[in-house]
Amino acid sequence: MFSLQLLALIFFSTPEDVKKGRRQGEGREEEKLRRGDLLVVPRTLFTHFGIYLGGDRVAHFIPDVMPVVSSDKGRIAQMVTNTRLLLGVLAKRGSVRVDSVEDFAYGSKILVNTPDKVCSRPALPGDEVARRAEQLRGHMTYSLLWYNCEHFVMYCRYGTVVSFQTFQFCKTARQLLLSRTVAKATAMLGGCLLLSAGALTTSSAVPVVLLPFLIWMAS
Repeated sequence: MFSLQLLALIFFSTPEDVKKGRRQGEGREEEKLRRGDLLVVPRTLFTHFGIYLGGDRVAHFIPDVMPVVSSDKGRIAQMVTNTRLLLGVLAKRGSVRVDSVEDFAYGSKILVNTPDKVCSRPALPGDEVARRAEQLRGHMTYSLLWYNCEHFVMYCRYGTVVSFQTFQFCKTARQLLLSRTVAKATAMLGGCLLLSAGALTTSSAVPVVLLPFLIWMAS
């Protein structure tokens, strides 16, 4: 349970974040939202996305384990907790659900249509964007990297399934892991392990040589 709480602290908003966000929003007039707007909410280490449907309703795709363990629609419709989110990530299950703007934002500031500035495709008409989001409502497979909330909204608004967050993560991971320094360190570590084991065979030498070679070629 402690590990789940720690991950929630890193990846999701905390109660303190919610209180802070609400204090910052007090006395400030909310921006007028239009049906089909793409809503962006910055979190601790990532950004959450949703599609505004009108009438204070937002469709957004989130990881959720509850549909896997229960068929009770009442329990599924309840506010999703951080534990449900994290277990949904591990189970690779999620749902496109509709919540109020306040529940969607969870105390954070909402940005509107900011991907319009970086996406090469023009945005679809607002009604078409909202219609796509409504049609996808329900449970489906979730992937933190390959199909998340950003993939969902990008399809709805621009007709393309892409995630700039995933691209940036993979780019950073490649720079950290697939480097010549890592290749050299892997080769040295493998050599030390072979020497300490005192058993040099073909089966043990091949992975020690192959792994650094592959990292070197990919760097």
